[in-house]
Amino acid sequence: MRSQLVFTANFQVANRFLLATLAMRVACRLHISSSPTEHTVNHALAEIAKGRFIDAKFPELAQLPAIDALLIVPAA
Repeated sequence: MRSQLVFTANFQVANRFLLATLAMRVACRLHISSSPTEHTVNHALAEIAKGRFIDAKFPELAQLPAIDALLIVPAA
């Protein structure tokens, strides 16, 4: 059941890591404490598959500085 929901939601959000992040954010927004979390996650994935919630804003990732490493090559 859930694998089918993930498969159909993957058509809307091609990057699976962004899909997981989006599903988590939508599930947190839709969750009601008296209902099981599994049902909320399924509902969130179904809504994403329908094209809703895909315009969510994700924070920009900071560019990490390059690591300067000393490369030591043993003599042959």
